[in-house]
Amino acid sequence: MIKKFIIILFIVAPTNVLSFDKITNFTFEKFETAQNNNRTIVVNSWNKYCSTCKAQSKIFADAINDFKNVEFLFYEQTKHKDIAEALNIDYWTTIIVFKGKNEIIRTIGLSKKEEVYSAIKKGIYN
Repeated sequence: MIKKFIIILFIVAPTNVLSFDKITNFTFEKFETAQNNNRTIVVNSWNKYCSTCKAQSKIFADAINDFKNVEFLFYEQTKHKDIAEALNIDYWTTIIVFKGKNEIIRTIGLSKKEEVYSAIKKGIYN
């Protein structure tokens, strides 16, 4: 019975155990500059209590090193509704890959490195 209570507690109640340090570095100026320079851009929305977001942050830490010519832009969904609205993003864990001004792929909830890397590569090789 106690095990069930603990499991339910972790599922229902957000805790700092699930929080992580992730930055918001998205600015419309950076985004537009990267678009105008026809760069590959990866935009990721996150929330500090989201376990999938935490998994994505670990993947992106590697991706930043593995894809040096890609512009990675992150923002916290609940604090930056203007970004979410401008890019028509409704959910945390959304990843959008652009090549210049063209949206190449939009995904929600990817948490495996090979899936995220595949999405990034579509922007590079498109």
